[in-house]
Amino acid sequence: MASCNHYQVLEVDPAATQAEIKKAYRRLAKLFHPDSHTRAANHEQITRLNAAYEVLKDPKQRLSYDQAQREPLSRSRSDQRQSASAQVYRQPTQTARRTEIQLQQWLKQVYRPVNSHLDTIINQLPSEIRCLSADPYDDDLMADFQDYLADCRTRIEAAQSEFQSFPNPGNVASVAAHLYYCINHVEDGIEELERFTYCYDDQYLTTGRELFRISKKLCSEAQAALNAVL
Repeated sequence: MASCNHYQVLEVDPAATQAEIKKAYRRLAKLFHPDSHTRAANHEQITRLNAAYEVLKDPKQRLSYDQAQREPLSRSRSDQRQSASAQVYRQPTQTARRTEIQLQQWLKQVYRPVNSHLDTIINQLPSEIRCLSADPYDDDLMADFQDYLADCRTRIEAAQSEFQSFPNPGNVASVAAHLYYCINHVEDGIEELERFTYCYDDQYLTTGRELFRISKKLCSEAQAALNAVL
């Protein structure tokens, strides 16, 4: 168990939403808590659960953790590319052509449309909040904000579908990873903003804005990683 990462401890996928992480933690904490009086009660396990949840429940700490987890994988892929360099050198033209075709198709079918949806969702939020802040209890202003969130929901579903429509080439794996995390954070942010419209609790609004801020940073990192490839 010592080698398990936080996601394995909580028994969730690395792509799990914040809501899924919270649900998994509550389920396992109830199972393993020493006061549960079940056979599964385990003090060491509950300690590991608490440590994992402490990191993954916070978007900033989770992002840092995910980046640290990806670094060994990136180094491994780099070593693999170097070890295969001799074979690639013997067939440079065919391999380069195939890679370029795959990259251009991925850019056209996945990256550009997904990035367009994300930019629209993220960049509209500040102006939408400014309009709503004039009077959050005004029915018309709230209806306009809810229309924006409905459009966000439609766009993020389209982005998820487009992301899965074509496998990413190996040379843009880092770009795809940033894009994937960005989609997840935007989806979580939309959910938080929708909760705000139900109860007017500013905490949901604050969390939603923070998730969108992180998403914008992830989009920028995706673009920087893509620039390094092109």
